[in-house]
Amino acid sequence: MATLMLVPTPVGNLEDITLRALRMLREADCIYAEDTRVTRKLLNHYEISKPVYPFHAHNEHRTLDFVMDKIKENNLTVLVSDAGTPGISDPGFLLVRACIEADIVVSCLPGATALIPALVGSGFGSDRFCFEGFLPHKKGRQTKLKELALEEKTVVLYESPHRLVKCLGQIAEFFEPTRKVCVAREISKIYEEFKRGEVQDVLKHYEAHPPKGEIVIIIEGKNGKN
Repeated sequence: MATLMLVPTPVGNLEDITLRALRMLREADCIYAEDTRVTRKLLNHYEISKPVYPFHAHNEHRTLDFVMDKIKENNLTVLVSDAGTPGISDPGFLLVRACIEADIVVSCLPGATALIPALVGSGFGSDRFCFEGFLPHKKGRQTKLKELALEEKTVVLYESPHRLVKCLGQIAEFFEPTRKVCVAREISKIYEEFKRGEVQDVLKHYEAHPPKGEIVIIIEGKNGKN
């Protein structure tokens, strides 16, 4: 029976992959990847030789029907993103939905994602939280920030390094300058960093020290409630 398996891949250290994930990669008939170059580095590290094809945000609508036909021809098709779990702020949703509608078996392995270690390492309440992924770049961004400013649960965002300072400045504006935040950077990599404090102070730090790498922003809930 045709199966689509979503396989999480390391967000940093290549050792952060499960034994079952490696087995699925070895058993797959083919692998669809967000960036084939990134995925081949992982496969080469574990001496896995499989055909790898692109499936990313720029081609998922255009190639969906073609990929669906290929999945139906195979026993096991694996989908991976560059890092973490496919579908979490990465391509995957459209393909999963199409497979479900076509009665194709869909399964997702538990595994790496940047948001959970960032949230737990922030020191803010993690029993209840609100994950927003990447905020809109323009349309609706201010409206969303005003909405999140009232959220009592811990808020988790993804952000790119070149937009971090702008985002922190907007948090200081729409939440309040004293709202506590944590910027988790380069999770599970050599230069992993957690910068915690009031947003106004964290903002000053990154204005003076432009960041690099993958970034997660964790914001304490309104009135310190999480």
